[in-house]
Amino acid sequence: MSIDVEPTGRPRVLVVGGKLKLVRKARELGLDVVHAQYPDAYDSGHWPHVDQALLLDYGDMDRFLPLARALHEVYPFQSAVALFELGLLPAARINEALGLNGESVETVELLLDKWRMRQRLAEKGISPMASAVGRSAQDVRDFVKEHGLPIIVKPVRESGSVGVFRVDDEAGVEAVAARYRSLDDEEWAVGDLFSNDSFDEFLMEEYLDGPEISVETLSFDGRHVVCAVTDKAAFGGGSGFVELGLSQPSRHPEETLDEVRRLVADFLDAMGLRNGPSHTEIRLTSRGPRIIESHNRIGGYGVNEMVEAAYGVDMERYTLGVRFGLVEPLTASPEPLGGVALQALTPEPGRVVEVGGVDAVRADPAFVDLHVKVKPGDVVNPLTWNEDIGGYVIARGADATDAIAHSKRLAAAIHVRTEPVA
Repeated sequence: MSIDVEPTGRPRVLVVGGKLKLVRKARELGLDVVHAQYPDAYDSGHWPHVDQALLLDYGDMDRFLPLARALHEVYPFQSAVALFELGLLPAARINEALGLNGESVETVELLLDKWRMRQRLAEKGISPMASAVGRSAQDVRDFVKEHGLPIIVKPVRESGSVGVFRVDDEAGVEAVAARYRSLDDEEWAVGDLFSNDSFDEFLMEEYLDGPEISVETLSFDGRHVVCAVTDKAAFGGGSGFVELGLSQPSRHPEETLDEVRRLVADFLDAMGLRNGPSHTEIRLTSRGPRIIESHNRIGGYGVNEMVEAAYGVDMERYTLGVRFGLVEPLTASPEPLGGVALQALTPEPGRVVEVGGVDAVRADPAFVDLHVKVKPGDVVNPLTWNEDIGGYVIARGADATDAIAHSKRLAAAIHVRTEPVA
């Protein structure tokens, strides 16, 4: 493999997948950037920020690892970094294979595989709850017979609320396995799922009552710093688990939040996480806080933008910069600067005819960020998982309550008109 390389003296990072803004921030920090990306997700916008690109399905490690190894020999990078779900394990495998800095494959696997995570927590006596893996309707019947209703059935892997079902009654018990299997018949794009066998088996869990939150952390050599606690104000969609409203700072009692912070630190220690971001979802149940799942990445949607607006912390910049000594580690949790809230855009299903109100929303004093995913000609699907939303708006306020009101007001000002698909 022959590459004409001019030495720059700058540290070099391999960024696996993710959005354009990540390679842009890497360049702004002073890093040379190697970028592994799906071919259809790479375009001229990346060129000013990327020195070398590997355009491939980076989930195919039989292809990706030899190419990364060959490139590393002539154009060495110090670490592979990923903040996109499907890039986490490839990045860890490359770091391990090449002897580079990064989280262990074992830790990443524990966080990706919800059943293995549950088993580890049971061993440690952390966040106890009933769970089991199933493949058939009989498995669901057996689990319900032992633990009662309601229960949750969801993929062992995957994220974004895909394939999550709540079973409340006997009719649901009989139907849920078939509904789960039907997901195999859906049209999934490259990057939507971990693998073709994602729906061969499922995880069954007792239903956790109470409100849901997420905890956004950065870890520095095993020291876990909570950057924000995000309240999840509303859910919807066919599954009832699509996140429609988020806000920071959390409005839950400080005593509850202290318990949450201790739980998250114990949980991350049990997973072996040493460095980088994590996004841990928790239910505040009548028996105390319980772990739902976690990821060694920043939360999706606009969570990073929310944390930056509410607390002044750009978690993406820390993730990229700390490992190279370009950003100083946080010494304590930041204090809130105000409130921030996200509201999802949920247009009626159909073909998009018109999108309006964007300029007025961007000019509003409460505006923080806007992401409109749809344009005229696109088809809006019924809301079944997080990727079906039409986008989101983020607003600021004096506190979380004020920000929530502004986010709802600005979301209502974005008009997405649709018509039935013929």
